[in-house]
Amino acid sequence: MTNSMYELTEQQKKELTEIFGKGVNFKETERHYYTHDVGALPSLVRKMLGKTKPAAIVKVKDEKKAIELVNFARKYKIPIVPRAGASSGYGGIIPTKGGIIADVTPMREIIDIDKENLKVTVGAGAVWYDLESKLNEEGLAVQAVPSSALSATVGGWLAQNGVGYGSYEYGWSQDTMESARVVLPNGKVEEFSGEELDKITGTMGTTGIIIEVTLKIRDYEKTNAMSAEFPDAKGMKEAIRKVGEKNIPVWAISFINPQWADMKNRAPYKTHYGETVEKHRPELPESYICNFAYPESRNVSGLKEIIEQAGGKVLPEKIAEHETQEWFRSMKVKRLGPSFIPAEVVVPVDKIDTMFREIYDKIGLPVLVEGMVTKGDEAVMLCFMPHSETSFKYNLAFPLALSIVKIAEENGGRIYSSGLYFSKQAENVFGKRLPSIEEFKKQVDPDDIMNPETLTGKSMLKTGLSFAKAFEPITRAVGNMSGVGKQEFRETKGIPGDVVSHAYTCAQCGYCVNECDQYYGRGWESQSPRGKWFFLKEYFAGRMELNQEQVDTFLACTTCEMCDYYCQLDLPIERSWMTLRENFVQKRGMMTIPPFEIMAQSLDNQRNIWASYRTDRDKWMPDDIREKVKDKAEIAYFAGCTASFVEKDVAVGTVRLLDDAGIDFTYLGDKEACCGIPMLVAGKWDVFERILKMNIANMQKKEVKTVVTSCPACLLMWRTIYPQWAEKLGMDFDIEAKHYSEVLMDKMDILKPKFKVPLNKTIAWHDSCHIGRAGAGVYDAPRELLKAIPGVKFREMEHNREKALCCGSVVTLIDEPDVAGKIGNVRLQEAADQDADIMAALCPCCLVQFRIAAKENNVNMEIQDLGALAARSLGYDIPDSTNDALVAWATFDKMIELMVPENMTEMMVELLPDMIDAMPSYMQAMMKTVKYVPGMDALMTPMMPRMMPLLMPSLMPKVMPKMLKAVEKRVPMPDHMKEQMPDLMPAAMGNLMPNMLPQIAPLLTPKMIQYIKDN
Repeated sequence: MTNSMYELTEQQKKELTEIFGKGVNFKETERHYYTHDVGALPSLVRKMLGKTKPAAIVKVKDEKKAIELVNFARKYKIPIVPRAGASSGYGGIIPTKGGIIADVTPMREIIDIDKENLKVTVGAGAVWYDLESKLNEEGLAVQAVPSSALSATVGGWLAQNGVGYGSYEYGWSQDTMESARVVLPNGKVEEFSGEELDKITGTMGTTGIIIEVTLKIRDYEKTNAMSAEFPDAKGMKEAIRKVGEKNIPVWAISFINPQWADMKNRAPYKTHYGETVEKHRPELPESYICNFAYPESRNVSGLKEIIEQAGGKVLPEKIAEHETQEWFRSMKVKRLGPSFIPAEVVVPVDKIDTMFREIYDKIGLPVLVEGMVTKGDEAVMLCFMPHSETSFKYNLAFPLALSIVKIAEENGGRIYSSGLYFSKQAENVFGKRLPSIEEFKKQVDPDDIMNPETLTGKSMLKTGLSFAKAFEPITRAVGNMSGVGKQEFRETKGIPGDVVSHAYTCAQCGYCVNECDQYYGRGWESQSPRGKWFFLKEYFAGRMELNQEQVDTFLACTTCEMCDYYCQLDLPIERSWMTLRENFVQKRGMMTIPPFEIMAQSLDNQRNIWASYRTDRDKWMPDDIREKVKDKAEIAYFAGCTASFVEKDVAVGTVRLLDDAGIDFTYLGDKEACCGIPMLVAGKWDVFERILKMNIANMQKKEVKTVVTSCPACLLMWRTIYPQWAEKLGMDFDIEAKHYSEVLMDKMDILKPKFKVPLNKTIAWHDSCHIGRAGAGVYDAPRELLKAIPGVKFREMEHNREKALCCGSVVTLIDEPDVAGKIGNVRLQEAADQDADIMAALCPCCLVQFRIAAKENNVNMEIQDLGALAARSLGYDIPDSTNDALVAWATFDKMIELMVPENMTEMMVELLPDMIDAMPSYMQAMMKTVKYVPGMDALMTPMMPRMMPLLMPSLMPKVMPKMLKAVEKRVPMPDHMKEQMPDLMPAAMGNLMPNMLPQIAPLLTPKMIQYIKDN
């Protein structure tokens, strides 16, 4: 039998690294993120599971790697737990024996679309929503899709076997699948089709690693829907039954009970920067609501009559449309939870009303029910009881799930799925298939390597559940008295109450994961929004520590807000991370991303992030435009740092366009300061406040009513953040903000005839996050301006508008440049897929990022600014700033490289003679004993890491001149930056050293001791 394995030997780690390279992770903190699924278990049940931390996580990118992994695991009898979207809650991915988590999500490709035979072959990690989108482009569609389509994978749905939208017509997930290719636990690869699929369907990865799946598909057609309300469950049941009886050609039937409808009505509206953005949500009647969906060409004329005969009423089309749009967002009601106790059962359609009646009679807590009808006159009822996992009563209420299962069984039904938590229900779930599955498992996996205990169960857990089932009347009585009222979350461990609330509310569904650039740039769960919410809960529970490494994961978020867009609960995720930036850096004094410290000092000294002189800020301005700039005006142009000092084509192009459009404007010149967004994301809000006050005051002196920006981040600050902060600080603020593309839309009748130089290029357009999804929601104006340029062949990239991918800058670029290159290349490839000659953007930071990424990834594509392209078409000679961006970045790149602990240590070694000379005499005397007194080096080894933080404040001023020279030797700097370093470096290092020393001291101490011995 396989062994429990929670730590690998060094030899095993070496072998696994040889197979997977960077696609393997042994870090203890990272492994903790893979100990759970979406279910929030009560503390008592969690204890029954025992230790669930894997020994390693690997990224399985193809069949070859899967085979190598299986052979490695067989060699050492190490468990393997296949994991994909982790969107189920049955314990199918819980590593109860440790071992290796095999993450199959990298296998996402669409391998083949067979239009003639209506089949598609995909990697097991393909996400349903992505697959459906790609098929729709080809005029095709999947037959059925799970309700968790934005995170669930094709292989995962086969391993789980479930019901979704379309199952009324096409059946369970297995019924929509033609075949599957699987790497078996014995290392062999086998193709399963037809009845042979029974051996792997619903087995939760216990019989192998699914590599590929071939699905049956259909022709795409727009889906229409009819929603109806019923006063009772009996009428709804009759309508569902009659639809089947009369063969009304519907594709999907779903329903909710009045309690669910009520919570949907009360769920918080979506917000953006604290402002409500979802304003037209239809009110649902507090009734049983049933939704009938069908392809629009089908004749469902008898449907309305059936509904009315059953005592129902057809609801307005806007409700049907809204409910269809909400198909994959059912967990939104969890905002009112914050936790749910789940019970998911399958019952005969003719028992739906009985189920509801008995649930209401026997269960004392509110029960929300969402149902899905499947082929064969069965209905899956997903039951959720709102509660709070922070309360001990959660333990007492949790067995009510078993009471609902018992009610289903008494009505000819069963539990929805088996798995670790309900292994004793396997016979009911698999039926006649179970013996053949068990026999197949013995044949291919005699050592039980693949996902052990998932279908057979864990003894202590089985005993506990058996006890709860045997004494169901008693546990039900206790559970019925164990409800909780409205939960008010207060500050916990220094984390604000609203963030605490969101952490417990998060459904862990994974919708925020796949398109998060921080996640796909680094590849590990800790980097995803879902992972961060999980960390916070574990931190509150005392199971994880808030250290600098963890703080770095929050700081590394690029603020693109892709997570906010996809979150089905509409949690304000990015705003929560922003709150934590200040909490960690400013309030707790933890370290920000090191280069931000240099930026902060440059901002205080010279009002920009590039360590340039503020007197040079306006040197980009063309002389003829400078003469026209008003001293005071209602409109002001705000250039921002990068356009002023690096990518000057952005600023020049903008003012040329404004001028040719006949727009008078003023400009702050060298009194303009950075908009301050780098300091917000750095957590240095005190610096941001100083900058904000300065910019607002200077604009008000010029009597400005409208600030026009070229940089989307500057627009976000002036349009949204400045007004909010001004109100908070009690400042007068009556300035609106617009992007220049918005302003020019009103002047296109003047501007468009002036475009005379054709471009004759294919251009792919990049929607910068802060101009669109994460900012002002400006999409059409830049497109119209770009299309107005003669000779432009406009191309949309695969991800565009609200779904546009982030470039990866600025945070990733200054934190992990290598990762930034990877993220940027994903977007560049989307442009390359459009055969684009140019990727155009309007954000200076995006331009920097893409120009660097193109160079590093050898992508032969121009990266150009929208304003510069348009101004060139007006006939102006505006130099390309690509080389300027690359040169400017080279300095920061080396600075970032220097600030890695290992490299900082190497520089400190060079400074050892000066450091020791600067030490107090008593310390120097003690140092000398290391050379002459046996054992003193052993004594000094643990002592120095503790003493260095105490000594550094007095040492730094004395060694700073040598440190500056050491920095100059390692970092190529322009003259203006070298001249400023004596002012910038001391304060920056003074802020960094207290937090960096714990990382540097263990590396430096042995080198210091060796230096003393040698000298």
